[in-house]
Amino acid sequence: MELTRLIVKGGVISPGELREVVNIASEEGLDSISFGSRQDIIFPKGFKSLDKTTLGKHHFVYPDQKSGNNIVSSYVSTDIFRNTNWLTGNRFLYILEEFKEQPKLKVNITDPKQQLVPLFTGHLNFIASEHEDYWYLYIRLPKWEKIEVYPVLVYSWDLAKIYYEIEKISDEDAADIELLFTLVSEALDTNNRTIDKPLNIPFYPFPYYEGMNRMGIDQYWLGLYWRNNLYDLDFLKEMCDLCFECKIGKICITPWKSFIIKGIPKDRKLEWEKFLGKRGINVRHSLLELNWHLPVAMEWALNLKTFLVRTLDQFDISTYGLNFGISEYNRDGHYFTSIVIEKNELPTALESIKIRDTYNVLFAKNFDPNTREYIVHSQDIDKLELPTILIELSRKYFEELGNTTSETTEKQQKKEKPQQDIYQCQECLTLYNSEYGDETQGIPKGLLFENLPETYCCSLCEAPKSNFRILETVEN
Repeated sequence: MELTRLIVKGGVISPGELREVVNIASEEGLDSISFGSRQDIIFPKGFKSLDKTTLGKHHFVYPDQKSGNNIVSSYVSTDIFRNTNWLTGNRFLYILEEFKEQPKLKVNITDPKQQLVPLFTGHLNFIASEHEDYWYLYIRLPKWEKIEVYPVLVYSWDLAKIYYEIEKISDEDAADIELLFTLVSEALDTNNRTIDKPLNIPFYPFPYYEGMNRMGIDQYWLGLYWRNNLYDLDFLKEMCDLCFECKIGKICITPWKSFIIKGIPKDRKLEWEKFLGKRGINVRHSLLELNWHLPVAMEWALNLKTFLVRTLDQFDISTYGLNFGISEYNRDGHYFTSIVIEKNELPTALESIKIRDTYNVLFAKNFDPNTREYIVHSQDIDKLELPTILIELSRKYFEELGNTTSETTEKQQKKEKPQQDIYQCQECLTLYNSEYGDETQGIPKGLLFENLPETYCCSLCEAPKSNFRILETVEN
């Protein structure tokens, strides 16, 4: 399929830029555009080569070009879904602005607390830490077997610098992580920070990202999804004009072939609803419809999704929190959905014979794609068997939901207990351990020190409660 792509850095485009893109597409005789899984814009019918004056500052990648990868970012999620406190929309925009040259490698810049944008599908994956302005960096260069963690946290204003240095090194040599770190450290003066704890990626159900939704007190955000991923140019033109009128500066593309408009003023909400109604736009698809990731412009994948959604709908199956991917067989690929349906390749010798396609079904460990571990559930199965398998897996998901979390929490509580609950009298060094309580004063086992009455005193020297200090214990 001959597809032309337009790079949209971080999936963020202004209404003015989108309007220019729509005009270029119209002049090329197209009536629609699509969105790609790396938050880029795809021209479904290809382009004739454009001259420099038409292009302006837009960065097109033609079918015969290898250069140019889009930077994926979770800017789209800020202010509307869960997020790391310090990571604001403006912070994302400043960081994206630092990437002046078009990256050759895939870069992801994401918040680990959101679920809309995948964390690990890039060659370089910058993931926000709890420390303000510091990021984990997970690297898997094209020739590397597995993903590696960069040994320090990276400062916000060094992200682009470090990326370009790694791009340069990877051009010359397939270095390992230690050599890469040494070479970058020698070449650049950066403001790194020690990794004091491993990255924690909380698992939350996949969010509903469509329709008109409240954002703060006096604004709304609108998510738009079209089933066939062919967005009508006339509709987009009118929409850009409406954005101008409402002083909306940014439109955000998601990796799910949809887009989100944030900051619709409360007093213009009705106008937007009328605009959508007049155009007959459906903005309340079921989650069963929205949580699929498909390759662009592949009719077989869209047909398979339609068949599966209709069948699952008839069985009234809930897939809340899950998401699904359809892909051609590609074990080197980086999936980012809970469940993946792979279409097997036909052996070359059998290509001329009309035989039915077969599929494999994989699911992520704990149904959390961020684990990056996929388990093969079924192999070489027929299309008609797929709905039964998806129903079985969705039931398995709901049965297991919460189990791993509660086990982890229990373990953490057991680990943390000695540190939290042992206090020492500063006068005579007597210990109060909530695990044992204090029988001499009628204090039962399990009562935390902070919950002791203010009249509590040391059982040995009778020093007051205020004389006790938490005991910093060292774990084995």
